[in-house]
Amino acid sequence: MASPLMFFFLATVAVTAALGMVIARSPVSSALWLVLNLFCVAGLYLTLNASFIGVIQILVYAGAIMVLFLFVIMLLNLSTLPEMEEMNWAGVGGFILGMAVLSQLLYVVALEFDLGVEPVAPETAAQVGSAATLGEVLFTRYALHVEVAGILLLAATVGAVMMAQRKFN
Repeated sequence: MASPLMFFFLATVAVTAALGMVIARSPVSSALWLVLNLFCVAGLYLTLNASFIGVIQILVYAGAIMVLFLFVIMLLNLSTLPEMEEMNWAGVGGFILGMAVLSQLLYVVALEFDLGVEPVAPETAAQVGSAATLGEVLFTRYALHVEVAGILLLAATVGAVMMAQRKFN
């Protein structure tokens, strides 16, 4: 019972964080919304007994990639850091309560339409979701996709460096 509720809660917060990332005016605030989204996605993986992918999600995306994004934001000097103001605890509490109510509503709707999320058995997850099996599938069946992703990341890095080198008048 707790796993499906946690799944819907994390899914609701992930979608809300994605919207917050798109709507945020400051690039630093947008990056922080993206960090929340990436942690929620890692939690979703953990609720589905995909612990290896969940840990890799936190290490690679929420750790390394977000540090890279923040360095690019700082290099581009898009805006100054936002001023830290006093925490609005009523807004934080309302946000958490709203996400809890929305996730419960989505859970009830999913049960009504028989769309419940069933976690994978730990034995099956250990057999299918191991690092060796994942690596074998990535570098055989999806080798071209991995190479294209690497080329896109290289092009994005070169573009960020080129944009950072331009002169600001």
